Amino acid sequence: MSRFLVDRLQSLAPYVPGEQPQDQQYVKLNTNESPFPPSPRVVEALNRQIISRLNLYPDPLAKVLCQSIADTYALSPENVFVGNGSDEVLAFAFMAYGDAKGFAYPEPSYGFYKVFARLFSLPRDPIPLNEDFTLPAEKFCNLRKPIAIANPNAPTSLAMPLSDIEKILRTNADSVVLIDEAYIDFGGETCLPLLAKYPNLLIVRTYSKSRSLAGGRLGYALASPEIIDDLNRVKNSFNPYSINSLTLLAGIESMRDTAYFNECVGGIVAQREQSAADLRALGFTVLDSASNFLFAAPPRITGEAYYKGLKAKGVLVRYFNDPVMRNYVRISVGSAAQMRTLLTKTKELLEEATV
Repeated sequence: MSRFLVDRLQSLAPYVPGEQPQDQQYVKLNTNESPFPPSPRVVEALNRQIISRLNLYPDPLAKVLCQSIADTYALSPENVFVGNGSDEVLAFAFMAYGDAKGFAYPEPSYGFYKVFARLFSLPRDPIPLNEDFTLPAEKFCNLRKPIAIANPNAPTSLAMPLSDIEKILRTNADSVVLIDEAYIDFGGETCLPLLAKYPNLLIVRTYSKSRSLAGGRLGYALASPEIIDDLNRVKNSFNPYSINSLTLLAGIESMRDTAYFNECVGGIVAQREQSAADLRALGFTVLDSASNFLFAAPPRITGEAYYKGLKAKGVLVRYFNDPVMRNYVRISVGSAAQMRTLLTKTKELLEEATV
């Protein structure tokens, strides 16, 4: 770092994304991307308009995109905010609602929560998960401060019941409760039915997982018009053109292609259950996933050894060097062929461990 960096950022530990190695071809199961390409409607629309309007700025209000999202969830466009990936939406929420009380969030959970709290100089209040990795809902009640919860949680893959979320909303009525539903399309109970009842609810979602647009960088929030106005105030004070024209178009067509969305999500869920059963048959501990990944602990070897062994054999999974999670890895659900390769290489590693 340079000597010009302000003091408060010199000890900042940035978020560490999953590996994107270029040294060889890997079976890539480490970043929770979809194994499927974007909707054919997305490809067709981009091929048709990829050149014609790039000389003009995109619509800063993203009106058509917000309308398409609102139509999908039977909401008004005033209930929709869009950003450059859900990470940007989360960042704007931390800026908008973080104050002297700080932000509460589970730990372990999505790594950006603590990074954003640190980046924006907010007091951090990490609340440990239970020993079985479930979220202790009662510890989030009556906190009287902003709260961020991923449901299903990452990287543990578990979902919490809607009744627990409602209890947290009800007992923190004067604070924003952000529910990060990045993986909700793969399982769990969405908070959408609670939106009209709780004005402090902020739901954040992404196109990266279930809509196969991780490279497009598009996320959105669903909330009361007042909260949406807050987020737009922050966004338009930072970058009103944060979503490019091509991503806007892709987001519209992807949201409209319900049949393709259902087909891809169904395929991932079916493959997830099959892969979980296959790993359990080998002696793995696998949590009941409501996401597009598995949180799994191998038998006879450590999580780190399993991660390194798979990488040496051309398969990437995610290992978190954290004492609470040291026995586990996170495995993104890939295609049937990718998961067969994972299983083959896993069997090889376990056989080598017994020699």
